[in-house]
Formats: sequence, C-alpha cells, structure tokens
Amino acid sequence: MKAIGFKTSLPIEEADSFIEFEKEIPTAQGKDILVKVEAISVNPVDYKIRRNSLKDKQQDTPKVIGWDAIGTVEATGEEVTIFQKGDRVSYAGDLTREGSNQEYQLVDERIVGFAPKKISMEQAAAMPLTSLTAYELFFDHFKLSKEKDAGKTLLIIGGAGGVGSVAIQLAKKLLGLTVIATASRDVTIDWCKKMGADYVVNHTNLVSEVKNIGFEQVDFIVDFVDLNQYWEAIVELIKPLGKVGSISDPTEPVRLQQLKRKSVSFYWELMFTRSMYQTEDMIAQHHILNKIAQLLEEGILQPTLHTTMQGLTAENLKEAHRLLESGKAIGKVVLKF
Repeated sequence: MKAIGFKTSLPIEEADSFIEFEKEIPTAQGKDILVKVEAISVNPVDYKIRRNSLKDKQQDTPKVIGWDAIGTVEATGEEVTIFQKGDRVSYAGDLTREGSNQEYQLVDERIVGFAPKKISMEQAAAMPLTSLTAYELFFDHFKLSKEKDAGKTLLIIGGAGGVGSVAIQLAKKLLGLTVIATASRDVTIDWCKKMGADYVVNHTNLVSEVKNIGFEQVDFIVDFVDLNQYWEAIVELIKPLGKVGSISDPTEPVRLQQLKRKSVSFYWELMFTRSMYQTEDMIAQHHILNKIAQLLEEGILQPTLHTTMQGLTAENLKEAHRLLESGKAIGKVVLKF
C-alpha cells in the first residue's frame, strides 16, 4: 500500500519534508480494526509533530502521521465486538500509533465511530478530532448543560479554526450559550457568523472589544490559539467562579495563581489522552463520535470542511501543512483519496 511519511523533521519547503513510499498492509489483532482509508483531514497537531518529533534524528523507515480519517472496515481483530467488515467508520486515532496518511490503518475500535451517512465523505473526514476536542472540553471538563447554563456567555479565542468552528456550534445548538468568537479578517468573521457566533470580536484588542459589545466579563473562556498571548486578557475577562479551558501549547509558564482571587477553574484538553493512557472510559470517544454523526445527519451541526484536495500525495500534504502553518486556514482541509 501507499503511505506518506518523513524520516526527519524538516521545514515544509524541503523536498523530503514528506515522502511517498510502499509498505505492507498490517493485520488486525485484538481490539483493532483494519480500515481502508478514503479521506483524511489535517490538523495543527500534524505540523507540530512533523516539525518536532524527529528533530536531529534520522529514521530508516518513514514516520506516518495524520489524525482524522473516514474509511471502510476491511478486517477485525479477534476481540472486536462493535464493528464488522464493510462498516463505514470515522475516527481521530491515537497519537502513539501510526496515523492516517496511508491507504490502510489499524485503529482501536473503542475510539472509532460509525460514519455519518447523510453528508459527503470529505465533510465527514473533517469532523472527528475537532468534534472530540470541543465536546470533551464542554461536557467532560466544564460539565456544561443546557438546563443550567443556557444564556451564559462563552468567549472562544480562535473561532474560525477547526476546533473553534465546531465549538461555536456545540455551544449554540446543544447548550444555548451566548457565543463571542474572535476573528480579524473579513473572511474569518463571516465564517464565525456562519457557524452561529452571536458576536465576533478582534483578538488584537480583546478586552476592549469584549467590553465594547456590552460584556464586562464572561462565564467561560476557551483558548484554541495561544494561551501565553491571551493570558492577561483571559484573567481580566473571566467572571468569578468561571471556567477557562485551553488546547494550546504555551512556550512560557502560565501563572495560574492569577485565577485564585476569582476562584476560577482551569482545564487542559487533549483528545488523545484517553487512547494514550488506555483510560477506563476510553470507549467514551466511540459514543461521542456516534453522537456527532447523529447531529450531523439531523442537520443540527453543519460540517466544517472548507478546502478539499484530490489524492493522497506528498505534494497535497505539503500544501495542507503550509496552509495550516500560515495561520490563515479556515475550517478544515481534507484530502480525498
């Protein structure tokens, strides 16, 4: 089968930043299913791993990454109970295993969902990682519910990105929150409004922008961009007893003690935690993905696909990484095989 990987961490402009190669199709064992991959999407975690995982190292066999896919089950391990050959599935995968940038992939059935049927393959491929991330943050960590939280305010830093695009919708459609999203370009402002944001503010003057639309403070804040850059604004804008969550990778220490005066709770979210540590509730991701598929089929959520590229090629992957690294990507970028 064809696979695309890299032997060392290189800038995306380098010829060998991604290379195409052939490898054996693996065999499903235990709780693994073997999926014939039909489309993948690219996330910021992809370029972060590509740039950092093999710094000053050279592997003989290319490292295969990629953490979003849709495909068809080709074979099942002896312990598989949820899926069977022929099922259409979607998933985000496991950070500790080979990724989806290949024609066939092994994945544990507990982190796989049945693919939504009423949207296109490309649209479905765009959803798993970002949906899991936003859903876990709101429901597992913040423990929000429409019954007790409807009408409360949520500030989303990075509204037009992959996670932000889903988070806006979940917050509006499932929780009834008043959503303030950040964006600075006309095209990203329009995208956030399309996703359902009540207000869109410029992130460059975050405190004054939020106050100018009538909010001195907000109940919840989620950071999908850069915690260091926005930390002082977050500390000022969060209400007493509020909740703050982040998925970013701060390069400097974060002064959490600044939240103590307001008794604010802080949460990290990494959707790979359950699979990395084989947590007891690992199968929760199967259920979340099925819930997201249902919401997509019912039209409650809209797909966040923005750009589609045709073919699993090194050049397409390079172009997708270039776009994400530019910081100008909107929604999700998908490669259809």
